[in-house]
Amino acid sequence: MKNFFKNLFDDNNTINEKAVVGFIAFMMLCIALAVDLITGYFGAPLLINKFIFDGFMVLVLGSFGIASVDKWMNKKDKHEEDKDNNQIEE
Repeated sequence: MKNFFKNLFDDNNTINEKAVVGFIAFMMLCIALAVDLITGYFGAPLLINKFIFDGFMVLVLGSFGIASVDKWMNKKDKHEEDKDNNQIEE
């Protein structure tokens, strides 16, 4: 775990920080859902402010969406670079 955090804050890492933030926000939403279900079962309402829930939801959607677009753009750039290299060699 210590090594993970050391690699997370390193400039030359292979860890996608956006995915880490998105996963943590997603886990917080799952925990809030579980606590809400449990307290609802016992008859006590769980009061979560809507803006807090919406904030976590935007974090999840934004971080996973940005990570997906980033992965797609890098794949596209690599494909174009390989295509240019093949034309130069010919």
